[in-house]
Amino acid sequence: MPASEGVHIDARGMKCPWPALRAARAMRSAKAITIEADDPIAPAELEALARQQGWIFTARGPHLFAIALAVTA
Repeated sequence: MPASEGVHIDARGMKCPWPALRAARAMRSAKAITIEADDPIAPAELEALARQQGWIFTARGPHLFAIALAVTA
């Protein structure tokens, strides 16, 4: 994975809130993460986490998501 992609988290098989907790922990020291999560609730929880923290959330596929720090000018 390119360095620009940041940290990758495999949270497949984990029920919420674990994918969101893993994402929040990873974002303590990363500028960007990708996370694989297959719990049907995960997209909404990850998006809510990102919105609450002021991060950018992107769904890249049915089970692949990206979270990144917002760029400030």
